[in-house]
Amino acid sequence: QVQLVESGGGSVQAGGSLRLSCVGSGYTVRTSCMAWFRQAPGKEREGVASIDYYRPNYADSVKGRFTISRDNSKNTLYLQMNSLKPEDTAMYYCAARPTSDCGRYALESYLYAYWGQGTQVTVSS
Repeated sequence: QVQLVESGGGSVQAGGSLRLSCVGSGYTVRTSCMAWFRQAPGKEREGVASIDYYRPNYADSVKGRFTISRDNSKNTLYLQMNSLKPEDTAMYYCAARPTSDCGRYALESYLYAYWGQGTQVTVSS
């Protein structure tokens, strides 16, 4: 049974930082296309960042501020978020696809088979 469990969310002031973690069980993070998505109230879920065997990929809204990475020894995916803005406030989800290459549609949520339960990030001005 595949499980993805996120943690690390919280409340911070604008300009602050948070690091989200996603631990995989029943699933190998190292060889998979993995991604972070977010969804704010009343808005559609949007892709934030993805990583696969070849490269990371970022949404324009977070480039230069967020970094996606993984620790293969811990089977864990991370999202380091710096210079946070109030518009980053959302529920953040970890997702996985059973492929080593995320491809050109890396931030399309419908392509991801496995999802975590989410962790809330709130950024105040």
